[in-house]
Amino acid sequence: MLESMCKSFITVSNSLVHPPVRGYKPSLWDDHWVSGQIGTYCPIFGSNCFGSNDGQAMQPLEGFYYFTQVVDHGGFARAARALGIPKSRLSRHVVALESKLNVRLVNRSTRRFVVTEVGHEVYRHASAMLAEADAAVEAVEFARAKPCGTIKASCPVALAQSSLAPILPQFLEKYPAIRLELQVSNRRVDVLAEGLDVALRVRSVPTGEDGLVMRSFRHVDEYLVASPEYLARAGELTDPAQLKQHPTLDYAGEFDRRPWELVGPDAQTARAEHTPRIVCHDFVVLRTAVLAGLGVARLPESVVREDLKQGALRRVLPEWMSPQGIVHVVFPTRRGLLPAVRAFIDFLGEHLAERL
Repeated sequence: MLESMCKSFITVSNSLVHPPVRGYKPSLWDDHWVSGQIGTYCPIFGSNCFGSNDGQAMQPLEGFYYFTQVVDHGGFARAARALGIPKSRLSRHVVALESKLNVRLVNRSTRRFVVTEVGHEVYRHASAMLAEADAAVEAVEFARAKPCGTIKASCPVALAQSSLAPILPQFLEKYPAIRLELQVSNRRVDVLAEGLDVALRVRSVPTGEDGLVMRSFRHVDEYLVASPEYLARAGELTDPAQLKQHPTLDYAGEFDRRPWELVGPDAQTARAEHTPRIVCHDFVVLRTAVLAGLGVARLPESVVREDLKQGALRRVLPEWMSPQGIVHVVFPTRRGLLPAVRAFIDFLGEHLAERL
């Protein structure tokens, strides 16, 4: 794996970089690979990282790779079978690494295989190093790859309508070989279980999930709003405590007295008690209700931006706002991320903030 990884890296790098990687000797490298041997010179690390063809002691890089494989598979026999190499050869690699480092990495007998304390530490660093090398190859290959294929994504309704939909034509025009399957829903999707490539979310406190990577884009504000007609009829509000005297239009939850957390001047905080008249998972429904004068709503600024500009809605307690939500995206681990998915995430990072 490591040998093919390095060869792939050089092949790709040589096609991208002019002049090629310093010290790259294509005839020497290619000749050895054609003959089924390992080259005596590594153009990436500037040394003989795979060892010499005459059987001299190897440099540590290859030893690190084989050592991590032994630990990952729980022993020499299973690692040898997985790698398709003789167990004796695998053992020689690890012994050579131990000799080079002058420490014992594993205690082994005919029945037991135990990683030493320092072996665990070496394994942690070696695994990270190999993962970064793999990521370097992937990054170069991505630079050459043409993003194509199908992206399966999800997005909350309001965010899709107000911010995502206007920029999708630009993305699809830029990448004509990409297809997009978009779920527009306010339910919390299970990215891994549902086979999604990426999920857009808005939360005040984003939380990590096992097996997922998170990338934040921008903070968004939520305003308390009401129609001018409602305020003329019910009266202006001057204090968050007055909200309990007004019907409210709330997002999700149950029909109960759930306080709204608000932040005011000089970072003051308030827990405003209120009684929702409508509770809904859809911002569009809530916007329609507040425009009809049914009460006070708490809505994202992007949802009511035009209504505020046109005077169809007015801010209630304008010096008070909900804690900022964070627009972010979650996706499976960066390793193995398809070029199309990476292109989509990068595009969102560049253009979505302009619409929020």
